Amino acid sequence: MAHQGRPALARPGPAADHGLMFQSDGFRALERRECLRLLAGVPVGRVVYTRQALPAVLPVNFSLDTDSSVLLCTSRDSDLVRAIDGVVVAFEADEFHAGHRGGWSVVVTGRAAMVTDPVEHERLLRTGPDSWMPMRDGVFVRIEAGMVSGRELTGASVHGAV
Repeated sequence: MAHQGRPALARPGPAADHGLMFQSDGFRALERRECLRLLAGVPVGRVVYTRQALPAVLPVNFSLDTDSSVLLCTSRDSDLVRAIDGVVVAFEADEFHAGHRGGWSVVVTGRAAMVTDPVEHERLLRTGPDSWMPMRDGVFVRIEAGMVSGRELTGASVHGAV
């Protein structure tokens, strides 16, 4: 299936949902396990959410929890917490190497929720991410890994590019 002249990254249907990989013009769909492994190796990603009915993107540092959810640490009174607590968001992280024309991108889509359980909060103080921003009254936000998808650009050469 092509979209706007570009090849599909994975064939639609059950194969794409079960982590089977298909190669198409230098792109490769990534299995869930590989996506999570790649996410665990980078410190910064982007939360994609809605602010005042418009798309918004905010870079954040993060970590993965044992259940594969994405964890953020931010201020309880932040605009981000107000915008995403209880709603479905996307989280994207990537790593690209321009010299090799290759890299990867992973997207996690799921419900975001502020961690309110005191025992869980204490555990995350020891194991979760530290915010790179100075803050008072820090809270953890968990983004469930409901849908995880990724693709790799395998470094195919581009001929005739301007």
